[in-house]
Amino acid sequence: MMSGQRERLEADVLIVGAGPAGLACALHLANLIKKHNEAAGSAGAQRSAENIYVLEKGREIGAHQLSGAIMNPKALAELVPDFAETAPLDTPVTDDAALFFTPGASVRFPITPPPFKNKGNYVVSLSRLTKWLGGLVEKAGVNLFTQFGGAQLIYEREGIAGVITEDKGVDKNGKPKDNYTPGYELRAKVTVLAEGARGSLTKQLVEKKQLDNINPQIYSIGIKELWDVQPGRIQTGYVAHTLGWPVPTDMYGGGWIYGLANNRVSIGLVIGLEYADSQFDPHEAFQRWKTHPFVKKILEGGKLVRYGAKTIPAGGWYSMPRNYVDGGLIIGDSGSFLDSQRLKGIHMAIKSGMQAAEAILEALKADNTSAAKLSIFQKKVEDSYIKKELRLVRNFHQSFQYGLFGGLFHAGMQFLSGGRGLIDPMRVRPGYQHYHKNGHPPRERFKGDGKLTFDRLTDVYHSGTRHEEDQPGHLIVRDLNVCANQCTVEYGNPCQYFCPAAVYEPVEEQDGFKLKISAANCVHCKTCDIADPYQIIDWVVPEGGGGPNYEGM
Repeated sequence: MMSGQRERLEADVLIVGAGPAGLACALHLANLIKKHNEAAGSAGAQRSAENIYVLEKGREIGAHQLSGAIMNPKALAELVPDFAETAPLDTPVTDDAALFFTPGASVRFPITPPPFKNKGNYVVSLSRLTKWLGGLVEKAGVNLFTQFGGAQLIYEREGIAGVITEDKGVDKNGKPKDNYTPGYELRAKVTVLAEGARGSLTKQLVEKKQLDNINPQIYSIGIKELWDVQPGRIQTGYVAHTLGWPVPTDMYGGGWIYGLANNRVSIGLVIGLEYADSQFDPHEAFQRWKTHPFVKKILEGGKLVRYGAKTIPAGGWYSMPRNYVDGGLIIGDSGSFLDSQRLKGIHMAIKSGMQAAEAILEALKADNTSAAKLSIFQKKVEDSYIKKELRLVRNFHQSFQYGLFGGLFHAGMQFLSGGRGLIDPMRVRPGYQHYHKNGHPPRERFKGDGKLTFDRLTDVYHSGTRHEEDQPGHLIVRDLNVCANQCTVEYGNPCQYFCPAAVYEPVEEQDGFKLKISAANCVHCKTCDIADPYQIIDWVVPEGGGGPNYEGM
């Protein structure tokens, strides 16, 4: 970031990220403040929701929100009791199935396994849901700022005291343009990091303050498309999850098919980012998955509407960082609040945001925002259904380091023993440490047929992604020589395969081999930051407003 005079603003609470966790925190805190003021009366100390700031790096609320998504409604019912009449819920789940794919056939499990049962849940668009929540937050008097990203933490005492937002109007060489505006210095008594999976500020804080749990965080990547399909191809509210082809049995992964209203279908593939083949291509695997007869029959004659990709924190309870420091809390996906077995995080994100709000109000009333005081947040988590749900699946994703069938065996043992299984805790390494050094020549890239299957650039077009071209790159590779030389020999440049947006491309130029980085394609999934074998790629926030537009996703 450039130096210079920055405008300084102060708030009681600063929330970085307007996903379900951040918005739930803001809305619940505003509601609690209203109740506090009513109870205190005119003679008591009054507080204001206007002293809550929420930052959203997207061009509007919901623009960067992506999920499958099936939502357990119990947390939303606590936050907004009349949600069933007011929230943009697409459809309740009417039928669920678990399928095993071979290359040419599908076998439906005779009994749907408990993790795949979704009766009572809703199929939703997370983008629309957060846009609706954002409206409630603004109506409650909270200050919500779109197109502002948290670029740098302000450290104070043993914790944090706010953030500095990204500079605007800087060219690709780091020089100020005519519209240059320095970032704001936003200070707060409590700063809440709700950035989603692999949040850039959360990553810094966890490393600096050594907040890691006994396991490192591990991740999956979810790749999704929305389609409009021919009438009668899928029942509204039908939910199917698939195992097997085309995911190799030594890997973790599976697909989903969700029937939405108005002949629209959400499809996607989730792949665990701890595989050995450095040239495995999750995007290609997803495109091949669509050619399976079961999926193809649904999609044929339909039209691709939207595309997106996002990483998912899969480590669970044993990967949850310490979620409190002096002046700060970590919530939602940033804090590992996700059930890796059911792939459900929306209700936990909302609940963690609400619990954070309750802890924050107690800290503000006591004029004490130390880590010791804010640790009540962790106690609230442990006293709620969050702990119960996460403890039941605390070793689930880790089990698949033994392959699909080994993972299913361990998962069965865990189900019978309340989450313990045969090994507890089951330890894991970071995903990037699983690559085998192979030195294979580059693989031919998947092109697609343009009707059912697509190349990456076509899909990126359907993500609505755009960035200001003349700005500093937000994908920082600390040593490009490693990419051009060592990585080429040892791993065959896995970035060109694991990136679902065609950002990284090795090219041969007159002065030698180089890694071309097309940052304008980036859909902000953070896979490169997670899966790079040398951990020399840092994803940082681009100029506010840049990135995908996940309308309806």
